[in-house]
Amino acid sequence: MKYTYYGQSSFLLETEDNKFLFDPFITQNPLAADIDITKIEADYIFVSHGHGDHIGDLVTLAKQTNARVIAMPEVCAWLSKQGLEKFHEMNYGKYTFDFGVVRMVWATHSAGLPDGSYGGNPAGFVIETGGKQIYFAGDTGLTIEMKLLADLHKLDYAILPIGGNYTMDVDDAIVASDFFNCNKVIGVHYNTFPVIAIESDNAFSKFKAAGKELFLPAIGETITL
Repeated sequence: MKYTYYGQSSFLLETEDNKFLFDPFITQNPLAADIDITKIEADYIFVSHGHGDHIGDLVTLAKQTNARVIAMPEVCAWLSKQGLEKFHEMNYGKYTFDFGVVRMVWATHSAGLPDGSYGGNPAGFVIETGGKQIYFAGDTGLTIEMKLLADLHKLDYAILPIGGNYTMDVDDAIVASDFFNCNKVIGVHYNTFPVIAIESDNAFSKFKAAGKELFLPAIGETITL
């Protein structure tokens, strides 16, 4: 499985058979200026919630790729108003797709949509595909519900926000990884704005001291999971 980072909380997971795009916010992010979104391909687009820094390029890329969007019903209803029809509504539950199993899980955050309408609850996803179990937390603070994941899954990687202020910071992400017993963490939702800037060397040191591995690929970089 491959992971390509597009900045903020946007990334692509690739298996042999499918491409999964998450929270596309690229063209509005100055740090991702070198990313050409016209070259992005996707079979599915996962949306954690409706804030602009997670759906900035959602409509454009959903139309370009003809991907099926997986999101809360309220986000899908908003997409319908944008002329899209190919989506799969989910809430906090589990569904078996042709590529594997997806569980939508709790995230503690706020939510809204660009037109000011209610965006449903924020969420994260656990995806079982390509022989791996990957947890994307979405935008969330540290929450006790994360402990349930240790009982339900054997996570290979966790993709966690680490920038603080709006979400967990580095210290909270380490606690969270203890909650769900996953020692390999990919950091997202950091450095895009001054208020969520981190010191990368300090973050690596803290994870290493906790006996964990932190991955912070550069924007546009692809790593193998």
